[in-house]
Amino acid sequence: MSEPTQWDLKRTALLTIDLQNDFLHPQGAYGRAGQRADSIAALPARIRPLVDALRKRGGHYISAQFTLVPDADGEPLIAAHLKKLRPFLGKGDFAPGSFGNTLVDMLYPADFVVEKVAYSAFYQTRLEYIMRAVGIDTLIVGGIVTNGGVASTLRDAHLRNIDTVLLTDGSAAFDNKVHEATLLSLGTVTAEMSCKEVLAWLEKTS
Repeated sequence: MSEPTQWDLKRTALLTIDLQNDFLHPQGAYGRAGQRADSIAALPARIRPLVDALRKRGGHYISAQFTLVPDADGEPLIAAHLKKLRPFLGKGDFAPGSFGNTLVDMLYPADFVVEKVAYSAFYQTRLEYIMRAVGIDTLIVGGIVTNGGVASTLRDAHLRNIDTVLLTDGSAAFDNKVHEATLLSLGTVTAEMSCKEVLAWLEKTS
């Protein structure tokens, strides 16, 4: 892994995972089902200054957003394991172009949006195409959940020899013990920094 403070910020993107209304907004799918965590709700405000600082230095912001593809009748194509885990998900939830599928207001709009159908932002998405087209080869990663979409994306980046920084307090899980355990396990595949540390690095880089 290269030293993040030596990165070319014009070739760097901040990539957030699943910070969308159906996960975070009170009227989203998870909010209506009473599924929330303070640590998750705090993420957009913590990440916003990093988006602004990176853009000022020529970098980019990419939002990867979980999507449930609707069938001809509008019913979502939900994997069996997900339906068992989240039985409250139904018609209209995480649908392309919907309010719930949209990035939260505090971070909207992203420079690029990647719709994803599984945990990883790389799996069957256009993320790699965007990175090649724009000239991005390093990623700062945050979002939810640490042990799901965030971890899967970071491991997939590692397999592709893409250097990454995981935002230790710019990612979260519904259980903080799971979050902390995941940070420990990811130390072999990514650099790890707090949002404050990353902001300080960005602000001192011309």
